[in-house]
Amino acid sequence: MNIRQIALVASDLAATQDGLFKLLGLERGFHDPLVGQFGLHNVVMRLGDTYLEVVAPNEAGTTAGRFLERRGGDSGYMVLVQVDDLQRERARVAEAGIRIVWEVHTDTASGVHLHPKDVPGAIASLDAMAPPRQWFWAGEAGGDDLPRARNVGAIVAAEIQSAEPAATADCWSRAYGVPLAGDAAAPDLQFDDTVLRFRMSRDGRGPGLAGIDISVRDLPAIRAAAATLGLSLNGNALVYCGTRFNFVAPP
Repeated sequence: MNIRQIALVASDLAATQDGLFKLLGLERGFHDPLVGQFGLHNVVMRLGDTYLEVVAPNEAGTTAGRFLERRGGDSGYMVLVQVDDLQRERARVAEAGIRIVWEVHTDTASGVHLHPKDVPGAIASLDAMAPPRQWFWAGEAGGDDLPRARNVGAIVAAEIQSAEPAATADCWSRAYGVPLAGDAAAPDLQFDDTVLRFRMSRDGRGPGLAGIDISVRDLPAIRAAAATLGLSLNGNALVYCGTRFNFVAPP
């Protein structure tokens, strides 16, 4: 069980995509026409063997649009965790009293989204692939036809902020059936190779997906790209699309 994809939500997809391509070292991503059913358009980018998605509303009255309003602008949006047996996890989620708001099942990819009032801070998703090494939310080739980002490796952690980190973490722990680790005031959900942190809100924007950690390959290239975008790194971190990107040493 691991974080396999993070989704951000933006008001301007083209501009956000352009900036991320520059920062991460990419020329191409996958645009999924199926997200149109939600009133969205998107891009999915390959970071090592993990994926970063940006969604943006292209019609009124969408869940993503309301999320932008609630968060006061661009933001982290979803955490997609790959599981081995989705039917088993789905049964466990139901037994825990956690509601499912959307699900899809195909021969190659299946996923369920959990109710944000039951699992607060971001949309929590459980996803299974056949075969497991591929990621069919990145296209019919399972991501194999997408170039990997040159400047970074994989997503290794994400951080959800709230006024009550322990209570929020407990909801996510029940959602994924994984015990909490770390300090009680700043707990972590330790998956196989990735971590989901829960911390106190510190930017005045309320609960949400505040940041992601990405293993770095070429920090000077990221700094140069950031400068062209009018951004600066604070240490090895910057804020883009309303999300803190922490560029960390590879594990």
